[in-house]
Amino acid sequence: MKQVAFRAKWCLAILLVVMSQMSCQPASPDTNRAQSDAETNRNAEPEPINTTAIESELLRIERDWSRVFRKKDVEAVRRIEADDSIFVYPDGNLGNKEQDLKDTEAGALSAESWEVTDLKVNVLNADAAIVSGRTIVTGGKYKRPDGKTVNISGQYRFIDTFVRREGRWQLVAGAAVPVQEPPAASAASPSAKKEPTPPPPASTPKSTY
Repeated sequence: MKQVAFRAKWCLAILLVVMSQMSCQPASPDTNRAQSDAETNRNAEPEPINTTAIESELLRIERDWSRVFRKKDVEAVRRIEADDSIFVYPDGNLGNKEQDLKDTEAGALSAESWEVTDLKVNVLNADAAIVSGRTIVTGGKYKRPDGKTVNISGQYRFIDTFVRREGRWQLVAGAAVPVQEPPAASAASPSAKKEPTPPPPASTPKSTY
């Protein structure tokens, strides 16, 4: 009787050891579920981009530049322009946020009228867009750091690049060039007098584009 009881205990011990080893083994991967998840991700549609909201915000920013320089709104420049922004001014010089802040605070720019037209927003993705347009400046003047005042009246074509960082749109790059008036029909004649091409305006802050 004792021998039978001993054998039963021995078999029970072996069974417990086997069961414990089985519980420690890693479960086999669920290949069916992994395949199903992969197919779901592959078939999922990309998140829609609200182009209307993006266009509305960037157009608001572009149309507000005249107010920014007129009111010397330094905080608006600091908020909109990125710290690593870079600009090509109409005369070909390079500028950045630091220069624009100085010009805005000093009130270096003035104009009788400021019109922004032909605005177009090209949305690249949910966090990047390019804005192009034309600026028409009448009675515009820019006071350079050396104290000299130059005439900046005229028309300009510009392109601005915006990115969205931490939920806020910021200007990271921009370039502007003066619009050259097309030559008159009589200019094609060899006897026509050739008018000298006016020099480009001096460097001005981004808000002058």
